[in-house]
Amino acid sequence: MEIRPAAYQDVNRLYKLMRQYIVDFYKQPEPEEDKLKGLITHLMEAPSSGLQFVAEENGELIGFATLYFTFSTLKVKRQAILNDLFVVPESRGKKVGEKLFQASLGYIRENGFASMTWETAKDNLAAQSLYEKMGGKLSEWLVYEIN
Repeated sequence: MEIRPAAYQDVNRLYKLMRQYIVDFYKQPEPEEDKLKGLITHLMEAPSSGLQFVAEENGELIGFATLYFTFSTLKVKRQAILNDLFVVPESRGKKVGEKLFQASLGYIRENGFASMTWETAKDNLAAQSLYEKMGGKLSEWLVYEIN
């Protein structure tokens, strides 16, 4: 298995994987194909806004992680948000998620980011277990949102 940054030749396969993440895992509406592919290519064309890592095994993409970049005013440095971490069901339990997380963490450390933050659902105990295993701590900050 190889963990690497997503490349243009991955767009169609990564689209299918992200669609599975959005529709099958999170039970969200079907995304418009051109919009989702546009997001994937945007990250490749505008690397200051983010980056995706993919996990590939035997020519198949089996997982991905998405980092979006912002800034921390308090630390006066760039900060990364690990927005997505997904592994196809048949590849879970093989440390793919750990390797994607480590690639993301390695990237922010090598590039002098202040920190990496992420969210997970309250009922996603598998993800919480992974994040705790990787050294993540619950933030003292509360997350609010508005639609």
